[in-house]
Amino acid sequence: MKPRKVIPQVGEDTQNGHLPPGWQSYMSPQGRRYYVNTFTNETTWERPSSVPGTPKSPVTQKNSLPTVNGYHIPGTLVPQLEPSHMSLRKVGSDPHHSPGSPSPTRKQNKETTFTINCVTFPHPDAMPEQQLLKPSEWSYCDYFWTDKKDPQGNSTVSGFEILLQKQLKGKQMQKEMAEFIRERIKIEEEYAKNLSKLSQNSLAAQEEGTLGESWSQLKKSLADEAEVHLKFSSKLQAEVEKPLLNFRENFKKDMKKYDHHIADLRKQLVSRYASVEKARKALSERQKDLEMKTQQLEIKLSNKTEEEIKKARRKSTQAGDDLMRCVDLYNQAQSKWFEEMVTTSLELERLEVERVEMIRQHLCQYTQLRHETDMFNQSTVEPVDQLLQKVDPAKDRELWVKEHKTGNIRPVDMEI
Repeated sequence: MKPRKVIPQVGEDTQNGHLPPGWQSYMSPQGRRYYVNTFTNETTWERPSSVPGTPKSPVTQKNSLPTVNGYHIPGTLVPQLEPSHMSLRKVGSDPHHSPGSPSPTRKQNKETTFTINCVTFPHPDAMPEQQLLKPSEWSYCDYFWTDKKDPQGNSTVSGFEILLQKQLKGKQMQKEMAEFIRERIKIEEEYAKNLSKLSQNSLAAQEEGTLGESWSQLKKSLADEAEVHLKFSSKLQAEVEKPLLNFRENFKKDMKKYDHHIADLRKQLVSRYASVEKARKALSERQKDLEMKTQQLEIKLSNKTEEEIKKARRKSTQAGDDLMRCVDLYNQAQSKWFEEMVTTSLELERLEVERVEMIRQHLCQYTQLRHETDMFNQSTVEPVDQLLQKVDPAKDRELWVKEHKTGNIRPVDMEI
């Protein structure tokens, strides 16, 4: 099921008149209105007064990220929800759950969720329609929540790992582009060398008169052209090749940090899931024991006393409490993983846009130098110019995401 793209309500607060300059209002999924100052990135639940300034009790968040599943406000900060592991809640939470309160424990139909590789997802048949975190674009943070089988089908690769592989591939492509420019520089240097050598050739040097003067000028023009090509190769090296080689020198090390961080959170999620399964099994055993002792007492097949029944009931209750605690810890771990996935995938998205823009800028510099070098050969680079003007990181990302996405259904809290 493709999530319905919904844009949050924004603009004039119709109930209270116009807002002060720079302020915009938004509606949370719980129906509560909050306000964002687009100049200062301050946010508040209280409607700002007509006098410009910081409202009472502004609450800000360090990252310009969506804080509520399905609502993303590009370029602004949105109210922080407490406690911290609840700041990015998922579809399936209590619709009457107000911001700032802990998630209540509720009984749910077990058919509403299912778990894949220790990550809990809503069941397709019972899933409320999820809204994209960034509905206006094909963002990394919306399409890489599920794992994907590797080409051999022997194991799975996480959606985040696919994003990391794209980043590392981009670094490799950038390196290969620099190598390509290096080869172009070698060709220019060799060409200039041959032109200079040819300009000194003595053939037809004895031609006289005006024709001889024209012939001498023609040979001199070769030397001038050789100088132009040497300057072109020098500028290519300084303004195109070196920037491509030096951009993000420690990039692989940075990517490993992201990889380890998300992997650690995923391992914690697996551990918490194992605890839940263990607690669920223990509860089932305690319930069976209580039921058996109760039935034996009722049909007088045993001399079980009321005290033994009470003891079994206490153990069953304790097992239920343990299960609730394990489920809550699992949900906290999944919420933390969820938040870091969104935060980090948006950072990777920003880095990819930065890389594409950097390469586009230096390839434009290449074509500009080429124009300056040889005005008669503009036709060979004009198509390159036209295509470079059409370079669009957002479109590139859309095409790539469509081909590589692993799933757009986000995780929800596990049920008891």
